[in-house]
Amino acid sequence: MTDFGGRRRRRWPWITAGALVPALVAGGVIWMVRTQGAPEETARAYLAAWQRQDYPAMRKLVADPPADFERLHRRLRTDLKLDQLAFEVEDAEDGRVEFTAKLTGKGPDLAFTNRLSLVEQDRAWKVAWTPAALHPDLKPGRTLRLVTDAAQPVPILAADGAPIGGAEVPGSVQQLVAGLRERYADRLAPPRTARIQLIEDGRAVKTLAEREAAKRSPLRTTLDLAVHRAGAAALEGTRKPAALVALKASTGEVLAVVNNRGGFDRALLGKYPPGSTFKVVTASALVAGGLSAEQTVRCPAEQNIGGFAFHNAGFRDFGSLPFRDAFAHSCNTTFGAMTVDSLGGSRLAKVAGDFGFGVPIDPGVPAVRAEFPAPKDATDLASASIGQGRVLASPLNMASVAAAISSGVWQPPRLVPAGWLPERGQPRRLEGGVVAALRKLMPAVVNEGTAHAVPFPAGTAGKTGTAEYGEGKEPPSHSWFIGYRDDVAFAVVVEGGGAGSAVAAPISARFLSALAPARES
Repeated sequence: MTDFGGRRRRRWPWITAGALVPALVAGGVIWMVRTQGAPEETARAYLAAWQRQDYPAMRKLVADPPADFERLHRRLRTDLKLDQLAFEVEDAEDGRVEFTAKLTGKGPDLAFTNRLSLVEQDRAWKVAWTPAALHPDLKPGRTLRLVTDAAQPVPILAADGAPIGGAEVPGSVQQLVAGLRERYADRLAPPRTARIQLIEDGRAVKTLAEREAAKRSPLRTTLDLAVHRAGAAALEGTRKPAALVALKASTGEVLAVVNNRGGFDRALLGKYPPGSTFKVVTASALVAGGLSAEQTVRCPAEQNIGGFAFHNAGFRDFGSLPFRDAFAHSCNTTFGAMTVDSLGGSRLAKVAGDFGFGVPIDPGVPAVRAEFPAPKDATDLASASIGQGRVLASPLNMASVAAAISSGVWQPPRLVPAGWLPERGQPRRLEGGVVAALRKLMPAVVNEGTAHAVPFPAGTAGKTGTAEYGEGKEPPSHSWFIGYRDDVAFAVVVEGGGAGSAVAAPISARFLSALAPARES
């Protein structure tokens, strides 16, 4: 038994079983059998059996145990959710043995001093058992009970400390909150105050031990409700399923995750061909290989690559033009041919990896990684170079691509504090020349390229995307736009929306226009 320390013990002399003592009677002397053992010896054996839950052994040491002796002991252990019991004899005198007890388990520790009374029965010392042997406050009609009180759930907050767990926030935020509560159930569960109470006639008459609930800090996310509301407003009126993700470009912090329809979280879990928004990655690979923004390239209306005819949107023929303009006008034939002729699949895959393709991400809620399968042949490589074929990405993935150009570093996106996440993927710094070139190419898309007719706020850089899917001569397409302005990077996708310049780009412009005054105030 565990030694608690304590007062000096008064020990009873231990007497061996069957000790004989003389007694004078008429006619001579006879020998009588004396009571075996000693009260302290019995008490120690009883407490040791209790500690190891050997109830049959305890019963043998009790004088006239009640029929429900074992049930009462098991009930105490169950009601208090005990894991361990420890006892120590402290004093023994005149058939009474004083001991200390410490009961530990799911609730607060219950420590107390108690006393066993012992009597002689059948030439042995036995415990004169009553409910008070379990705890000094117990008697018939009384029980002990562990009671827990749940506090309010741990709050989940926006970046500015505003609560985001209520019905007043947009549905997409509620969807994120649900995901966070599921992911971090242990850390966000309501803290509980636990107390052991003495119950009589169904009501608590005394609290014997209490443990206050451990205080838990709120989960402060990176969400910016002003950015989120601007995104939600921009998607209003969009009839087809659409999503918008915004990041703080310099840190990778998630500012907004908006889905215009409930249910599936397409912003984080949707996998779409990124279309021409992927040309940001391909252009980075070409520039890193020595191509300059001013270098003249060819952009025919149609070109056969690997036995497949690639064409520009509307079969437009731009002839010869600077690479900057080929990017701005989103020349499919330029990118397909140059990738096959001068890049190759392994080089493009390496640069795609620098932008997070193939890299697991964990922002704090479920999210898919961007996919860039190794191209099988020239046609597959040319398709990949313009974000078609087997290349897939979510709006979160593509917002990270835009953020990388804005900041010069690809960073794993995150929604929660870094300490709440497992070890994240390492940031990947882009080549300085690549960043400088793309910061010229992406503004050209807005100022004079495919999105020049859209009223973007000054300082916007971006890339349109029209990603075909399905079959047919004119297959349907998803509408994309990715970009950045100041320290906000973003991506918009509209499922089956058509041309990026006609659908996703105007949504993006509305988002940035609504955001500008909110950010400036």
